[in-house]
Amino acid sequence: MARIRVGLIGLGMAAAPHAKSLLDLQERAEVAAAFSPTPARREAFTQTYGFPTCDDAETIFADPSIAAVMVLTPPNTHLDLVRRAAAANKHVLLEKPLEITPARAEALVELAEKAGIVLGIVLQHRFRPVSEALAELIEEGRLGEIVSASARLHNWRPQSYYDQPGRGTRARDGGGVLLTQAIHTLDLMISLAGLPEEVRAHAATSKVHRMETEDLAMAAIRFANGAIGTVSATTCAYPGFPDEIDVIGTRGMARLGGRNLTVSFHDGTELTIEDEAAGGAGADPMAFPHHHHRAVLADFLDAIETGREPRVNGREAIRVHRLIEAILAAAESGRPQRS
Repeated sequence: MARIRVGLIGLGMAAAPHAKSLLDLQERAEVAAAFSPTPARREAFTQTYGFPTCDDAETIFADPSIAAVMVLTPPNTHLDLVRRAAAANKHVLLEKPLEITPARAEALVELAEKAGIVLGIVLQHRFRPVSEALAELIEEGRLGEIVSASARLHNWRPQSYYDQPGRGTRARDGGGVLLTQAIHTLDLMISLAGLPEEVRAHAATSKVHRMETEDLAMAAIRFANGAIGTVSATTCAYPGFPDEIDVIGTRGMARLGGRNLTVSFHDGTELTIEDEAAGGAGADPMAFPHHHHRAVLADFLDAIETGREPRVNGREAIRVHRLIEAILAAAESGRPQRS
């Protein structure tokens, strides 16, 4: 089978795990061109990974041999870039979040659906082996009926992280810790337990950081089946800790903590699984292996080749945007919100 030719747009911090994944999957994908408006980034990218670059994104959109575009740019650029890709009939692998507002996220997904292109979203936590193992346990009913599901993301980011232009602003990023960091953990929780039906919440910009949006958010959540849980998300927790998801069922409890899954069943048996790849909770947000990004890319290529939907498509990703919007709306209004 011929290799799928891809273009990359955006060569900032997020590009590294994708470039490493492309090197691993070079028998399936060929990088035709990579673009950044910054010449120094283009030069560094070629020197590091050996991929060709171009000085205009239109070079990628205009090349009919390029079948897919990887969009790795700030969130506020996503809608326009997906629109350009769809007009050129190119599939898109899009870094999270979808966009900076729910309305723009919905418009982006509808645009891709109307164009008939494959749209995959980089929410790589679903591809962790420990996450997949827990999903299988729940699907098989081994935990019984879920009575509680909770998510915690206690990261650390120094002030220098937010001093970068646009970082943590509504105009560029669309939000703070929820949309930028916790989105991965919340998406994984939703994939395991479903979308919470009701949210009560508080959110704040703490005294730890000088920034526009929230660096601390807490919520109580209720699911459609009556299960309840909590959400805790912050970038104030020095020096940073692995994210955690607890799922309590009528037959046992599972704790997914970073690279470890521990399950204790009511019959006295236990299960422990360890994942080799984890990180990114501390001051260096890119301090993690690229294994799960590689799995996302492989799934995206499979979707293109077979004509199926990616495991995390646009409609799947919209669900976590709805939860984040409900948390922020509940925090602002002081009233419960539906997600």
